[in-house]
Amino acid sequence: MAEILEPVQVLYCGVCSLPAEYCEFGADFEKCKPWLIRNAPQLYPDLIQESNSKVADGISDQLESSSITHGTEPSGSSAPKEPVKRLPGGKTKKKEKQEVIIEKVTRNKRKSITTLKGLDLFGVKLSDASKKLGKKFATGAFVVKGPTEKDQIDVQGDIAYDIVEFVTDTWPDVPETAIYFIEDGKKVPAV
Repeated sequence: MAEILEPVQVLYCGVCSLPAEYCEFGADFEKCKPWLIRNAPQLYPDLIQESNSKVADGISDQLESSSITHGTEPSGSSAPKEPVKRLPGGKTKKKEKQEVIIEKVTRNKRKSITTLKGLDLFGVKLSDASKKLGKKFATGAFVVKGPTEKDQIDVQGDIAYDIVEFVTDTWPDVPETAIYFIEDGKKVPAV
C-alpha cells in the first residue's frame, strides 16, 4: 500500500506575508526581523545574536543621553506618519501623474485615430467628454480600454493639434502645461 504523505505546514510572515524562509529576500526584511525573532527563531539564529547586541547598545546609549525632563516628550518623537500602502511582495503603489497624453495612430494607410489618455485624472467624465468631442469635430468618438486597462477616448480622424485648444477651453481644470503629444515614441509638451 502507498504511503500517505502529510501536508507541509508553512509558516508565513505576519509582516510581509511571504514564507518565513523568504523574508530576507523581500523588500521589508528590516520590518520583518522583530516578528521573525519572536515567531521563527530557529530559521534566523544570527538575528537573535544581532538583536541582543543592538538592545545592549541601545540601553547604554539611553543611559548616557538620559536627562531629567519636566513632562515633555523625548526630542526624537515627531508627528505620526501615514502608513504607506504596500502591495504583495513589498511593492508600493505609484501615484499617477496628472497629465493628458494625445497620440495619433494611423490605420489602413490613410485613416487615423487620435487617442486621449488621462483626462479622467482631472475629474472629467469620459463618456461626456467623448460626446462633446464627437459633436465638436463631427467624428466618431468613443471610450475604450487601453493596453494598460485604463479607459481612454478614441476619436476618428487627425485632430491632435485642434484638440488641445478644445480641451483647455471646455475643461478649465486641465492646464495646457499638463497636455503632451506622443510623436515618434517621445513625449513632447503641447505648449
